[in-house]
Amino acid sequence: MPQKQLILASTSKYRQELLSRLAYSYSAQAPLVDEEKEKDPSLAPQALAEKLADLKAASLKAADKVVIGGDQLVSFEGRIIGKAHTPERAIEQLMSMQGKTHDLITAICVYDGDKKIAYTDITRMHMKKMTRAQIERYVQLDNPIDCAGSYKIEKHGIMLFDKIESQDFTAIQGLPLIELGKILENANL
Repeated sequence: MPQKQLILASTSKYRQELLSRLAYSYSAQAPLVDEEKEKDPSLAPQALAEKLADLKAASLKAADKVVIGGDQLVSFEGRIIGKAHTPERAIEQLMSMQGKTHDLITAICVYDGDKKIAYTDITRMHMKKMTRAQIERYVQLDNPIDCAGSYKIEKHGIMLFDKIESQDFTAIQGLPLIELGKILENANL
């Protein structure tokens, strides 16, 4: 049986860096999904992340491919916190979450041909109390405007937290590599 091509349905440099750690040859392609159009406000945060991960992977699936789709969002006080897109918005997001706990939901969906495997990691993030000046300094350091929740845990973002409860630390960065590694071990790559 010929080997299948591994595709990461993402243009995220963070997910690409993470997937490289599993030492598989792969290509990254933009998923054929209008993510904004697919966001359904009636869905619970976990269901939305899972739906988007599935749609991204399904958009590129083929019999000769193993396709990975992923989505990540922050669930805080019953609402979804997305990417800030501006430093000012990042500061406001972090100010609202400081001193409180939120869930970082990371969903992946893998299509091995037509076979679908899905996994969701939920990490409890306990943010410490901070002043506006501390948060502004952090945003200047990392410019986390392209990350759900406005922090980069792999950089200076670790200083924002008192405690992190996670099954897989890499899920915080965008791909739960422990589970993804298990899934890919069973694929014909």
